[in-house]
Amino acid sequence: MPLSLRRGRVTAILEELDGLVRLEVDGDACVAYPGLTGPVAVDDDVLVNVQARDLALGSGGFDVLYANLTRGLGLSATEGAHVMKLPYTPLQAAAVHAEEGGGPAEELGGLPVVCCSLHSQVAPVCAGLGQELRIAYVQLPGGALPLPLSDTVRLLRDRGLVATTVSVGACFGGEQECVGVASALAWAAGGGYDAVVCAIGPGIVGTGSRLGHGGLAAADAANAASALGGSPVLAARVSSADERERHRGVSHHTEAVLALCTGRVIVAWPAGHEAPDWVEPRQEVDVEGWEEACAGLPLSHMGRGPDEEPWFFAAAFAAGRLARSLVA
Repeated sequence: MPLSLRRGRVTAILEELDGLVRLEVDGDACVAYPGLTGPVAVDDDVLVNVQARDLALGSGGFDVLYANLTRGLGLSATEGAHVMKLPYTPLQAAAVHAEEGGGPAEELGGLPVVCCSLHSQVAPVCAGLGQELRIAYVQLPGGALPLPLSDTVRLLRDRGLVATTVSVGACFGGEQECVGVASALAWAAGGGYDAVVCAIGPGIVGTGSRLGHGGLAAADAANAASALGGSPVLAARVSSADERERHRGVSHHTEAVLALCTGRVIVAWPAGHEAPDWVEPRQEVDVEGWEEACAGLPLSHMGRGPDEEPWFFAAAFAAGRLARSLVA
């Protein structure tokens, strides 16, 4: 699986955000992660990874800056960091991990943990939880790895619907880094957060098969939460508009996640929508007013909005509302 790298020149800086720069290289759209490859400016000589765009993948549409030959060489490691992200790859870099600051909590004490199989569920879940709570967003591998790529999480953070961000495993760029989902949940419990929302990043690794997709990260989160004494809530993936049979109604992704959950987990289900018998254990949740609660938030699933996919967003909102009812 060779890399597809191209050398080029930065021709425009379009947007500079915390942890993310949108730019153009020889006129082509590109993103850069300055925390990884250093600062970037117009006329810089750079290497970009063009493979996703060349293959016209769902993760394509833009290139990714791989190395800045002008100002990104000789960068020093983060002070005090020695645990590697992406170890033994050309992109290995040391990051300070939250676990290094002392042992996290040994158990979760009933902490509600919402487990999402898609990033597009995060905004309605957080709307269901509401602004009064301290919510930790935990990003798991299975979609985009860089947390700063998510404009959704950035907006939720700005609006107070997310209080902190944690990137787990190969993911990077959160306010905290953790080795695994179990320690991330324990860190959140020890930090006094009211609830945790776990999800993969934008996009999803998928093969069209029941077990070969990134959404199974939701099962990992649910199993860790259950084993540590938390209260896992699964956000069901529901669709009435998806043309693919495997995702119509309740997605086979949700069925696979439930099959792999070895401990206690509850599926939040929007009241008024008929559920298949196999969606168990489930709890019906009143989702009246979900549209108003989600107003102004980025609601998009496979390019479809709430008018086309109301039950997708209502089901995710139900998971947030159920988790809110479980807050101690």
